[in-house]
Amino acid sequence: MTTTTARPMLSSSTISGDKVVNRAGEDLGDIKDLMIDVDQGRVAYAVLEFGGFLGLGSKLFAVPLPAMEIDLENHRFIFDQDKESLKNAPGFDKDNWPNF
Repeated sequence: MTTTTARPMLSSSTISGDKVVNRAGEDLGDIKDLMIDVDQGRVAYAVLEFGGFLGLGSKLFAVPLPAMEIDLENHRFIFDQDKESLKNAPGFDKDNWPNF
């Protein structure tokens, strides 16, 4: 008899707005949205909103979900990136989303 471990399932509405931190506990922003690859039937990437204030001056990053660890206990994601590297990395803005 083979047993399988149940994988956690999350609804997109509960993920949107979740905090993203790095391993040092620094706040990297929050999940703005999930982008769905309709042809493949899967989440293509999460949109991380970094920096700014009330949505002004922030940058968005496309982050594949496997690049982040889900911290179910604290209802957040852990992204192994340094805050300074995101500050200096090119992102995109809310009016120019990438089409992968």
